[in-house]
Formats: sequence, C-alpha cells, structure tokens
Amino acid sequence: MPVAPVGGGTEAPVTLLLVEDDDVIRRSVALALERYGYRVAPAADGLSGLELFREGGHDLLLLDVMLPGLDGIGLCRRVRETSTAPILMMSARGDALDVVSGLEAGADDYVVKPVDTSVLVARIRSLLRRAAFTSAGADATGAAAAPADGTRLVFGDLTLDTAGLDVFRAGEPVALAPTELRLLLEFAASPSVVLDRQTLLRNVWDYGWDGDTRVVDLCVQRLRRKIGAERIETVRGFGYKLRRS
Repeated sequence: MPVAPVGGGTEAPVTLLLVEDDDVIRRSVALALERYGYRVAPAADGLSGLELFREGGHDLLLLDVMLPGLDGIGLCRRVRETSTAPILMMSARGDALDVVSGLEAGADDYVVKPVDTSVLVARIRSLLRRAAFTSAGADATGAAAAPADGTRLVFGDLTLDTAGLDVFRAGEPVALAPTELRLLLEFAASPSVVLDRQTLLRNVWDYGWDGDTRVVDLCVQRLRRKIGAERIETVRGFGYKLRRS
C-alpha cells in the first residue's frame, strides 16, 4: 500500500530526479516510486540529468554510477559545485571503488542494484528528513545569520548555531550538505565523547540495521575538509570524537 512521502498532505509531491541509462530499470524504479506518491523526473544519461538538475525543482537526486556521456560520479561532482541537495547513488555491483568514488564526490548514501523498493524508499525518506531538518533552520533568504545568544556551540574557531543551523569557521559561514550537518550536530551533542560508526549510522543515517561504515568514514572526511581536519579526531578501533579546542 502506498505511503505518503515526506512533505505529504496538501503539499506538492516530492520530486526525485532519477538518472539511469537502463530503460527497464529506469521505468520500473520510476513506477515503483510513483506508487509511493513521489513525482519522478527521469533521465537516460548524465548530461541529460545535469540539464534537468539545472532546471531546478528536484528534492533529491537518484544517480546510477555507470552512465553514458557523463558518469554518475562526474554528475555528482557537478551537482555539488552549486547544490547541497540530497544525493543517493546506485551501484550495480556494490563495487568498493564505485561506492568510495560516489561518496567522495559528495553523495549522501548509496544502494546496490537490484534494490528492494522498500529499502530504496527508506533511504530516500531518511535523506529527505535530513534535508527538511536543515531547511527548517535556514532563514527566508537562505543566508547565514549571526548566531543568537544562548544557541552557540563553540569549538575553537568553529561556531555552530543550533537554532539557525548555521556553521561558521573563523567567522566565515560554512556550507554543509544535510548529512554533513546532521553528522556535525551528532558530534557537537557529545563533544570529546567517542562515537562509534554503528551509532553514527543509526543516529545520522537512520539505519535500523548494520550498514556500510565506509559511508561514515567518507562523510567524516568531507566534513573535516570543511571545518578543519584537526576538529574531528580518529580514535583507532573505536570511532571519532569532536575536539573542544
């Protein structure tokens, strides 16, 4: 039975950009997602997908890794140049190189084809919740505002405004993708406390089962590049912790 997507009710349907070159897979995935109430904008290659993305109006991108013209990894990188929209990669083999490359390029998560529709929808909903949470903290213009008194968490040169969900490094705003922001908030809630990867998968990615911890490791790497490599410390054999200073 179809279940209303995030933002259901009288709101406009959530629109997904699906880029998949296999006609059968593209049509079957689109049909399955439409049964769950999503609106799907399909594209058969990377360049067409990039063109559709630039037209705007998509709440989440679902990208195959192997695409003609511009592959999914390249498309993900192009999208990340201008957007923090949620990106879910699809890999035919679950190949380690595909997974790592996609996550390094800026994807939030990945699924392995063939994927069960219920699993795919669960991943999509999780990403949309993170995006909605991030959007709720932005002001009407989307610009970062100065943190309000009583809502600031300060870690060295890093300031996190927990009310406006804005991040500043040395006074300059830092643009974080929804998953990166959720990850930072999870660390900031327990500074100096070591968080293992499975805990982060449950709390940030909403995994109700054991997932691929490479997702965590690569998102931590991306977050480090934006807030300072020294800010998140690796505790070998255990996990990660946010340094207070």
